[in-house]
Amino acid sequence: MVRTQIASRPGFDSAPAVRDRRVLDAMRKVARHKFVPPELAARAYGDHPLPIGHGQTISQPYIVAIMTELAQPQAQHRALEIGTGSGYQAAVLSELVREVYTIELLEPLGASARERLKQLGYSNITVRIGDGYQGWPEKAPFDLILVTAGAPFVPPALIEQLAPGGRMVIPVGAEWRDQVLKLITKDAAGKTRSEDIMGVRFVPLVPGEKKN
Repeated sequence: MVRTQIASRPGFDSAPAVRDRRVLDAMRKVARHKFVPPELAARAYGDHPLPIGHGQTISQPYIVAIMTELAQPQAQHRALEIGTGSGYQAAVLSELVREVYTIELLEPLGASARERLKQLGYSNITVRIGDGYQGWPEKAPFDLILVTAGAPFVPPALIEQLAPGGRMVIPVGAEWRDQVLKLITKDAAGKTRSEDIMGVRFVPLVPGEKKN
């Protein structure tokens, strides 16, 4: 998957290439078939999203890789992920950073991901059931934030919880067909800058009652 669909993928303005060796190695280490329903395991390494139940999907491997590369994860970083899903993106991040905090609105998905990650030995990931729009203020600030669902706007709470020098990667757009993957950076003075990377399609980021 990594060699033929990600590492060898030519880069274009509308779909940047993934060249970070650490990101590619992390993608190699994480067994994607363990994060999809058993009946879809044979399709786990195709470069496409797959359903994981409750109207949600596991993202296309290329999208996971490019979002991870854009975030520029480092070994000392603390990361926040919004939209745990089956836990795949969190697992990839865990190979690259010190701590991963991940939030899932849907309790059945979040509970399942928590158990899966525990069984697979990912000891530096903490899963919370709650509203991703609110982030995780008790654990902030975060060096990087990845949002794996499409939001109509960049949530102010996530901007606030991004550390100076931090990077956030988030799909923004009211409709699937109009979403743009954005890179938000915050400088040392706390000023943010937004850059449009490419068009994408994600399930919507739904607000909900915050839970512990």
